[in-house]
Amino acid sequence: MWLGAYALARIGSDDSPARQPGKPSPRRRIGTLLRFPAGVVLVSWEYMWRVTALHRSEVEGGDGDLPPPLPAELVDELTKRLADGVGPMFHRRFSVLVQGARATPEALIDAMAADLNRPAPSTVAVFHKTLGDGAPARVGDEYRVQMPGPWDGPVRVLHRDPVTIRLGTLHGHLEAGQIQFAAHDDGEGLRFSVEAWARAGDRWVDLLYSRLRVAKEIQFNMWVHFALGAAALAGGRPRGGVSIETRRIPPEVCEAAEHC
Repeated sequence: MWLGAYALARIGSDDSPARQPGKPSPRRRIGTLLRFPAGVVLVSWEYMWRVTALHRSEVEGGDGDLPPPLPAELVDELTKRLADGVGPMFHRRFSVLVQGARATPEALIDAMAADLNRPAPSTVAVFHKTLGDGAPARVGDEYRVQMPGPWDGPVRVLHRDPVTIRLGTLHGHLEAGQIQFAAHDDGEGLRFSVEAWARAGDRWVDLLYSRLRVAKEIQFNMWVHFALGAAALAGGRPRGGVSIETRRIPPEVCEAAEHC
């Protein structure tokens, strides 16, 4: 019911730049949506019976938690800046040490860039490339992340190097901010992380995310699955579980961030 109310509210929201982010074909969207009801149940069931240890911490943060500046050449009418959001920002890092990894950090990120769906929980999140050719993810490419309910998330590749992929939100996304996938060798083995700097995209999402915590837990579950999927893609398994660090940043700090 709340999904329907939110969808109606979004129809009347002012989030309509001159050029809209691309969308996958109706056939692909319908096929994805048909999987979601069963997918949400499946992922929720897996969450209830998960044997992987989850180490959660949540503290207050500050301006040192802001995301990297947006590349000036990639800022246009579609860009959804951090200051365009509502409410506090949550700086979250999901980290997993991969035991027995057969891939190097560079090989893991290359595999993800070739197909972002490989580590993603396909039952609740599907990446559709909407701008760019069939090559691996490159700076300037755009994707639409299709999720349950009115959760479609258009994003643009802001940065790509041998061990990092960083995405930024576009108008129409339920959040405002950036997300980064990174891998490195920390001396004990390959470590993979998902790092998100995100605040609610509008006041309706702020209600669901910051207050009712519904969207926040959906995001949490999705990125835990993504981190575990990356460990499997690297040819290993998580050692010591998944660590999740959350830092809450006050709204005024976000609204003063001119270059994010």
